[in-house]
Amino acid sequence: MKTRAAVLWGLHQEWQIEEIDLDGPKAGEVLVKWEAAGLCHSDEHLVTGDVLPDPSMLEQFGLPPSFPIIGGHEGAGTILEVGEGVRGLRVGDHIAASFIPACGRCRFCVSGRSSLCDMGARVYGHGQISDRTDRHHLNGEGVPIVAKLGTFAEHGVINEASAIKVDPDLPMEVVALVSCGVATGYGSAIYRAEVKPGETVVVVGVGGIGINAVQGAHIAGARNIVAVDPIELKQKTALELGATHVASSMSEATQLVSDLTRGVMADSVILTPSLMYGDLLAPALSLTAKGGTCVVTAVAPLNQRDVVLDLFELAMWQKEIRGAIFGGGSPRNDIPILLDLYRNGQLKLDELVTRTYPLEEINQGYEDMRAGRNIRGVLVM
Repeated sequence: MKTRAAVLWGLHQEWQIEEIDLDGPKAGEVLVKWEAAGLCHSDEHLVTGDVLPDPSMLEQFGLPPSFPIIGGHEGAGTILEVGEGVRGLRVGDHIAASFIPACGRCRFCVSGRSSLCDMGARVYGHGQISDRTDRHHLNGEGVPIVAKLGTFAEHGVINEASAIKVDPDLPMEVVALVSCGVATGYGSAIYRAEVKPGETVVVVGVGGIGINAVQGAHIAGARNIVAVDPIELKQKTALELGATHVASSMSEATQLVSDLTRGVMADSVILTPSLMYGDLLAPALSLTAKGGTCVVTAVAPLNQRDVVLDLFELAMWQKEIRGAIFGGGSPRNDIPILLDLYRNGQLKLDELVTRTYPLEEINQGYEDMRAGRNIRGVLVM
């Protein structure tokens, strides 16, 4: 079949809407009509090149070229066709995309750590997860899709391990956001920071992930939640969704947190800036109390190796630094739970969607994100 998709042809270029050829699903795959896709900052990193490996590295590991590529890894859609052997999914089912596939069989999946599923390594290789061949074609050539999802498209073929069935009455825009940003932020607070009632939490960067770390800390019962972001809209939204205080920088937050805790500082600091650099870790640890936890959720450039860190403080004050992918959660478990929290009013998701855009306006959506005009923008196909 023919369908349309947003394709990135190179660094610092705009997304182009192209007609592509799409093969039907093979064994273990499903054909999805994408209904909504979140304009996540992670796809913007493809435009800037922050997360792209050097071409020589791609060649060394036998990986495909970075461009052209179909974008999008947050998504919600309807299944139109199922391939041979697919279990648990039928035509007409509504699904959330999972940018971390969950096989359900590897050591990490069976021990409740599906965000580290072994199948996740396959999202960087050639073709589909199942057999390394392409379903998406552009100008007669196979074209990669981000996270083996490519949700910036009207239709796509994905592996069943990347599809989470959801209730059909839920708004597609909401389902799309839960598939990445909401789950990652919420899990960073609940699973990686392990926020407990009465604690003090600092969230640095209140974008699509950080705002949900704020909500997660609020749901967990934190007493003080300090949202750090220089953009007034994001500060205002953070206060509406659970933050108790705001600050425009970590330096400004330091005195505030000291006053709130009588000098003890924050039980946890969650780093969710648009891009993570090594010089952000030292001030974050200064905000962290003795025995506290600093969670690094934000994506860092692939060549970021140098970190500023007071090792004496780290050891002698028994602080922890923890990484987070998908917030440390499990897609098949957490996406339905988060949607139930939304349904009963505990998790605010409608309020996150500042504006929706048709596929043709994807570049306007990212311009609005860069300008700080949106909490979240969503493509609606």
